[in-house]
Amino acid sequence: MSVDGEAVRLTTEADEPGWEVDPDDEWGVAVLATVGRQLRLRREAVAMRAADFAVAVGYGEDLVYKVEGGKRIPRQEYLDKADEVLGAGGLIAATWEDVKKVRYPKKVRELGKLEAQAVEVALYSNHNIHGLLQTEEHMRALFDAWLPAYSDEETERMVAARMARRSIFDRSPAPTLSFVQEEVTLRRPVGGRMVWRRQLERLLELGQLRNVSFQVMPTGCEDHFGTGGLIEVLKFPDGTAVGRSESAFSGRPVSELKQLRILELRYGMIRAQALTPRESRALVEQMLGET
Repeated sequence: MSVDGEAVRLTTEADEPGWEVDPDDEWGVAVLATVGRQLRLRREAVAMRAADFAVAVGYGEDLVYKVEGGKRIPRQEYLDKADEVLGAGGLIAATWEDVKKVRYPKKVRELGKLEAQAVEVALYSNHNIHGLLQTEEHMRALFDAWLPAYSDEETERMVAARMARRSIFDRSPAPTLSFVQEEVTLRRPVGGRMVWRRQLERLLELGQLRNVSFQVMPTGCEDHFGTGGLIEVLKFPDGTAVGRSESAFSGRPVSELKQLRILELRYGMIRAQALTPRESRALVEQMLGET
């Protein structure tokens, strides 16, 4: 089909330009309802039927109704095209600044918000390489291996959210970031040999940043205080903090001083048992040489 002599693509729901909305995400639902209403009012103001608008933007009519009804999260190209077709002068395109936040799952968005405010972050991970340290290829390989299988839409949404969180490395002033990673997670060739190599290279790259401390907990360590699983502690400019551990306080986030001290004590002991940053870098370089 064509409009003004140019071929356009009419998509189905299988390859549509958005994600499903999380009904429990009240803020996200409100944002999408507002954006959808703006789109509908703009379309009606220029007396354009939904069917004609669908052809003009190159997507199915059913999807247009879902976006206008706040039931679907549009991608940036959809909003840009809608802005152009409706002559909105950039007002619709500008809504992407809010919409792009909604596409991330609520829990991940809240975690990213905390990380963006923290001045100190301490993280211990023993199941997989921590999400902040992962390459995009590594992320995708992990999500692809999950059972029951994620849909392509779910995978894209989670990858986008995790990639957005990596902006913590670009902040200025830079926060102090401390990572302790189990050796076994570094030796697992997730995604195949080339993906594994690039992941190890990424760890070496991040370990060279002045505000980042990266340490490896050797598998041969006999006395290990990290057998309870993941530990996270984030500290903020006003002196407050929040922490979480898989094995403490039912895994829920805590902010009371007594509870935080327990997590900090455990993390401190793990750091003390781990290889130094220099030794850790040498080990990763050795692994890289073996790939």
